[in-house]
Amino acid sequence: MISPRMLLALTLSAALVAGCGATDDSAEAPGKEQKKATAKAVPPGCDEAGNDFASDVKLARCLTERFWAKQFTAAGGTYQPIKRFVAYDGTNGPSCGGEKAEPENAFYCSDGHFIAYDAEWMRSMYDQMGDGAVYVVIPHEFGHAVQAQLESGFEYNVEQELQADCYAGATLGGLIADEQIQAEEGDDEELFANLEAVGDPTDAWWEPDAHGTPEKRQEAFATGFDKGVDAC
Repeated sequence: MISPRMLLALTLSAALVAGCGATDDSAEAPGKEQKKATAKAVPPGCDEAGNDFASDVKLARCLTERFWAKQFTAAGGTYQPIKRFVAYDGTNGPSCGGEKAEPENAFYCSDGHFIAYDAEWMRSMYDQMGDGAVYVVIPHEFGHAVQAQLESGFEYNVEQELQADCYAGATLGGLIADEQIQAEEGDDEELFANLEAVGDPTDAWWEPDAHGTPEKRQEAFATGFDKGVDAC
């Protein structure tokens, strides 16, 4: 049986091999359909090279919203871009529903429709494990924004989190398939290292804050990457 790690590695190895970033042409004009879907829906700036932490964060945010705008349009809906994308330093993050932001975290807040992230925490993962940190964490949080727009319901928190992982994998796979970003050797290892780092230490899936074990998070991400949004 092919494991999720092997599955993602095989798919990535078939993609274009170069730097992880969008060229000017692919970012601005990947196709008429996408132009129509995103012309007024998402912020400009997807021409970032994606060659350092700040530009990778900006690129991941912009391309992820472009991806979901296209998905919603294809389904006959309208994607609502997030209202804010907030970086904080671990101690001064924005509150959400009266609860303070936690250090070493990233989250989507439906009360205000925004995403916030501890920039130093994400940068440390970026420095230690590569740019895969950005392309896992940011699409995952946008997955929660999509769930809110679709009014998705879950009995357990872990179901919500694993679907967001699946959406993140579908986003990355879709962006690579559309040649908006390009994969390079070792990307699969970076992605799975980041998913392992944020996985739960035990499989207490019934806990209200459960996100899934590293293996389950990797499997969910690989499913989305290989099979797309509909598999999530």
